[in-house]
Amino acid sequence: MLTTQYTTEILKELQRTAELISDNETEELVNGILEAKKVFVAGAGRSGFMGKSFAMRMMHMGLDPYVVGETVTPNLEQGDIFIIGSGSGETKSLVAMAEKAKNIGATLAAITIFPESTIGKLADITIQVPAQAKSGEDVGNKSIQPMGSLFEQSLLLIYDSVILRFMERKGMNSETMYGRHANLE
Repeated sequence: MLTTQYTTEILKELQRTAELISDNETEELVNGILEAKKVFVAGAGRSGFMGKSFAMRMMHMGLDPYVVGETVTPNLEQGDIFIIGSGSGETKSLVAMAEKAKNIGATLAAITIFPESTIGKLADITIQVPAQAKSGEDVGNKSIQPMGSLFEQSLLLIYDSVILRFMERKGMNSETMYGRHANLE
């Protein structure tokens, strides 16, 4: 198969996955962000990179987002939302963060393949992404891609869709956001 044919297959997988994601679950996340004082994101590996890109866009919207683990991240407090992207929902470092967030009284959101995972069960808001697990475990939505690629790509698309929905609800556009884009270059 040629590279562009793989691209077409990946896009088909993403379309199929997007159609299986709950509108109600994603809308809960948008509402949770709208109600929060501060927004925190975390994920491990590639899921963490998707979270960082989400935090950047939230900053462009004028929100107060933070990536857990960065040196400038303040303390999590009651009234904040903590969003974890984790395919398995079992990554030990993320489970520990989720438990701490619940003890603090923050709203916990999980975007995961497995809503019955440890993080999924702790979460106040759960978005299930029916994608192949990185172990290759079949969850009814097999991928030609390796490991957790379909989940990670879907995670980025969910994050970008949440941004668009937030923009719509706040009457924002790209021009408004561009004014907050880094200009030190």
